Amino acid sequence: MIPAIEKASVEEIYAFQSEKLKELLAYLNQNSPFYKRLFSKHSIDVNSIQTLKDLRQIPVTTKTDLQEYNDDFFCVTRDKIIDYVTTSGTLGSPVTIGLTDNDLERLAYNEAISFQCAGIQKGDVVQLMTTMDRRFMAGLAYFLGLRKLGAGVIRVGSGIPELQWDSILKYKPAYLISVPSFLLKLIEYAESHQIDYKSSSVKGVICIGEALRDQDFNPTLLSDKITQKWPVQLFSSYASTEMSTAFTECENFQGGHHHPELIIVEVLNNENKPVNQGEVGELVITTLGVEAMPLLRFKTGDIVQLHTDACPCGRNSLRLGPVVGRKQHMIKYKGTTLYPPAMHDLLSSFEEIENHVIEIFTNELGTDEILIKIVTKNNSEPFIHEVKNHFKAKLRVTPKLEVVKKEELLSIIFTPESRKPITLIDRR
Repeated sequence: MIPAIEKASVEEIYAFQSEKLKELLAYLNQNSPFYKRLFSKHSIDVNSIQTLKDLRQIPVTTKTDLQEYNDDFFCVTRDKIIDYVTTSGTLGSPVTIGLTDNDLERLAYNEAISFQCAGIQKGDVVQLMTTMDRRFMAGLAYFLGLRKLGAGVIRVGSGIPELQWDSILKYKPAYLISVPSFLLKLIEYAESHQIDYKSSSVKGVICIGEALRDQDFNPTLLSDKITQKWPVQLFSSYASTEMSTAFTECENFQGGHHHPELIIVEVLNNENKPVNQGEVGELVITTLGVEAMPLLRFKTGDIVQLHTDACPCGRNSLRLGPVVGRKQHMIKYKGTTLYPPAMHDLLSSFEEIENHVIEIFTNELGTDEILIKIVTKNNSEPFIHEVKNHFKAKLRVTPKLEVVKKEELLSIIFTPESRKPITLIDRR
């Protein structure tokens, strides 16, 4: 069931969001110490903000703001907070996000309608391959959304291919929620243990954390590598802790669908001005319906492109293209602008490369330098030369490559301190 607002006209969606924005501004002006201070400092009369276009009168909010004044973003007293989650901050220590009971209900609604985009229905069984502990929002959000949708949930958690397959074969889930690269490990385990994975119950995977498609919506090399072996449908889902909202693909695979009742989106250039239609820029969000910690014009740091043409599925809301990269991870290498996802995708195309880590640092000349450490079954000079040539052909530059021992690289990728595998280290 598609929410009515997502099938409304572009004009109706604009008017609807403008009204929701006015409600949010009144709420922030009354309850948020941070935004009250911001409005006062810049002499902003919130009653003068009448439409989405008027948003440009308000300064953006950054991750540094959120970290430096974390407590001032809370709009409710601590006794109203039901759940605490944390997300990474720009200054080292994590940022705390609090959620009220209403916020958890909103989170559940968001994930339920997002999963519906990908075809999950009441009664489907879904295997959850991400953690719900360690103050991590995603696993909790997925569980709440599936519960609201009326789906069955198998909470296996991350890793452990043997346990994943034991659960798949026993409970027969129709869908998985997983980091796409982990699917390759599932395939490898299945092949080495004579599991007929192509005949399993799994028909689709909601994928998080890694790109499945390029900017033209063609499958990435990682996506192709998975589906050539395992003919399942891969759906991309993009979200962040700060926005408590997901953008998930439908069966047309043309970008993640925007939910106008939950979030206002802008794409801005380096001067915080809207980019032209079809251009990429930084995603800036304003949350709607959040009670504990609403955010206004929050800069996510993700570089994206918006798509405004209607989707064949019937939704008229915006669609978010694949994330080009993190703004802070943009690399200027030998005159070429690069983002790590393009390098990750290229490295995934080589069967011989088992694992890799990309390191970015500043060299003695003060410019960006790239070192890629790989574990490979083939460390011959011709193969390394082939990889370098592939980089030059696809990305126009050739970074430094270093072959290392598997144990050394795995100790970097999988650390107890991190909730996610580390494949990028930015030392700049």
